[in-house]
Amino acid sequence: MTLFVFLKLLGCLALLMFGMKAMSDALQKMAGPQLRHVLSTMTTNRFTGMLTGIFVTAAVQSSTATTLMTVSFVNAGLLTLTQSISVIMGAHIGTTVTAWIMSLGFSFNISDFVYLAFFIGIILLYMKRRRIIGDFLFGIAFLFLGLGTLKETGFAVVQDPNANAAISTFFSRFNDPTFWNSLFFLLMGTILTLCVQSSAAIMAITMILCTTGVLHIDQGIMLVLGENIGTTITANIVAIGANTQARRAAFAHLSINVIGVTWALILLQPFVNMVCGFVGFDRHMLPSDPGYAENLAMISVVLATFHSTFNVANTLLQIGFIKYIERFVSKVINPKVSEDDEESRLKFISGGLLSTAELSVLQAQKEISLFSSRTNKMFSFIPNLLFETKNDEDFSKLYARIEKYEQISDNMEIEIANYLNKVTEGHLGPETKTKIRFMLREVGELESIGDSCFNLARTINQKHTKNEHFTDEQKVHIRYMFELCKKALEHMQKVLDDDQNVIDINESLNIENELNNYRTQLREANVIDINERRYNYQAGVQYMDIICECEKLGDYVINVVEAHAHKKLT
Repeated sequence: MTLFVFLKLLGCLALLMFGMKAMSDALQKMAGPQLRHVLSTMTTNRFTGMLTGIFVTAAVQSSTATTLMTVSFVNAGLLTLTQSISVIMGAHIGTTVTAWIMSLGFSFNISDFVYLAFFIGIILLYMKRRRIIGDFLFGIAFLFLGLGTLKETGFAVVQDPNANAAISTFFSRFNDPTFWNSLFFLLMGTILTLCVQSSAAIMAITMILCTTGVLHIDQGIMLVLGENIGTTITANIVAIGANTQARRAAFAHLSINVIGVTWALILLQPFVNMVCGFVGFDRHMLPSDPGYAENLAMISVVLATFHSTFNVANTLLQIGFIKYIERFVSKVINPKVSEDDEESRLKFISGGLLSTAELSVLQAQKEISLFSSRTNKMFSFIPNLLFETKNDEDFSKLYARIEKYEQISDNMEIEIANYLNKVTEGHLGPETKTKIRFMLREVGELESIGDSCFNLARTINQKHTKNEHFTDEQKVHIRYMFELCKKALEHMQKVLDDDQNVIDINESLNIENELNNYRTQLREANVIDINERRYNYQAGVQYMDIICECEKLGDYVINVVEAHAHKKLT
């Protein structure tokens, strides 16, 4: 019987967590583009940033989701560290709405209404245009069904004399309001939230333990404070593989809550008395006192009020010190990375857990833009390799660097493509799935540009090894082809970097036509020049290999631009 009840409790907890995640994902899907706009434009100062954090977190019902979005935006260079800290502070206030939802579930039997939500939700799931709303209704129904079942199971356990005695005996050891007992529950709240990765789930458990009288309100409040620290771990896990600024934003999230819990512990007794007095709860009432049951029923409201009051007060106290928080986290996280190491790693895509699926697309697009800039840089080495190297040592060094960039190009293609494939495993809308298909095409074509650059370098290396020489006229033609390729790559970079304006691909098409026509013209002239013995056959072959590879590179560029243009039309 005990094992069955334990498994039922785990199942209820899983149902609650699934419902919270499904509801949050549906809300993010409904408001995905708007959330991006809000986060990227409504953070002009610390107060608008805080309001943005409150609004977004209240909308998606997940401070973790907001924090992940914020870290992702910092990682993508769309938010500064200062802006991200203000948003995170606002998220701490916005997340208190979840506690009130939990409290609502304890105020009356909300599970009686969830079956209607299931019925309406299943109908909407089969309607293409209303499917997201159906997902939302299913999420909130699962959330309240899990909460209601968890509450009923918790009360059933407490009413069992044997179970009640065992639980009460365990918690009675920590009834005394000593420092070490308080620290024990603080750590318990932190560890449980860290393990479950859901402060909402631990908040529900805390409310059940306190509402049934098993746990004293003081111990429940310490669990709530621990949950505030434990919920910051997810963002720090995600930021492990991110860039320095994103790791600093995640660490700021942890620092803000640790500072808040510290001052709350110092002022705990007067602070708790104030909250209890505001709600009208008597924290010293005994079970034998009249009105004890009515007083006990208010505990969920007390916990929700304490959670809200603490987070609001903590945000208001620290919002004036954002610059100092920024300096602190920058001093703690101050890695020294060499230029070569920086070039060889992804900058915007986290190596840890994925952020929200819809917003991960934005990170990947920034990484694709960086991929483009590195192929631009790789191509810039080619003219130097052919015309500027003065001796064998300089030639070998530059050729080795181009070879390294070719490896970087291959790795970036694989890593970005793998990341996008993981994103598609999430719950995405049809438009986002279409965008990802075009992004995968962009990645493949950019890798082909890297291959073309390396093919050019290998042809030049063969010429250098065999000590072949080009005529002055051949050099002029090659320089002109290089210049056309450079213009095409620069326009491609401009297109990938500009996500605001309508894309005009005519410039890329014009350059591509010029490359094609010039290649055809030079191919015909090359046959005549070889017949007239202006240069030998081997030099002519290497010369045309360079010209044709430049034309291929132009084809890949136009493919990238067209893919990006089609993606923006979705």
